[in-house]
Amino acid sequence: MKKQFTPTFKAEVARELLREEKTMAQIGSERQVAPTQLHQWKQIAIKGLASLYEDGQREIEQVKMQHETEREQLYAEIGRLTSEMNWLKKKYQPK
Repeated sequence: MKKQFTPTFKAEVARELLREEKTMAQIGSERQVAPTQLHQWKQIAIKGLASLYEDGQREIEQVKMQHETEREQLYAEIGRLTSEMNWLKKKYQPK
C-alpha cells in the first residue's frame, strides 16, 4: 500500500531539506520517505517559492488600490458635506 503524506508533513520535510543540515538519505531514513520522493518535494518547494512573493505583491497592490478608491470616495464625501454645510450656514444666518 502506498503511503499518503499530508501537505503539512511535506512542507516540514521540504523546509528541513532546504536547510541542508542533514543529507537527503538521513532525512529519508528518519522520516521513512524515499530519497527520490524527497528530491521531488524539494524541487516543488524551490519552484513554488517565487509564487509566494508574487501573490504577496498582488495582495499589496490590491490593498493599495482599495485604499486609493476609498480615499477618493471619502474626499468626495468631505467635499459634498462641506458644500452642504456652507449652503446651510448661508441659508440660516440670522438677519
